[in-house]
Amino acid sequence: MALTENDVSRLANLARLELTSDARTHVQNDLNSILSLIEKLQAVDTTGVEPLTHPISTLEEVTLRLREDRVTESASLEQRDALLHAAPATQEGLFLVPKVIE
Repeated sequence: MALTENDVSRLANLARLELTSDARTHVQNDLNSILSLIEKLQAVDTTGVEPLTHPISTLEEVTLRLREDRVTESASLEQRDALLHAAPATQEGLFLVPKVIE
């Protein structure tokens, strides 16, 4: 799938970018190169290949360095009230947010 100059102009408009003609051509070439690479990657047969947690895990054993799960700050009602003071709406020590899904 190759992008046309109209596609790039529309994308630039949606992204609120002002591109010159030369920049638009450059961006069009770059985007088409990226899309071409994605098409090549999608064409690779990955049947039976286990997902990797990290790309280096094919070469060596990778262990994640996890920090100790412990409390690092002391909690107090004064601190909570100070943090909630800047919130537009609170109730019983909780942030209230507007409903976004009907």
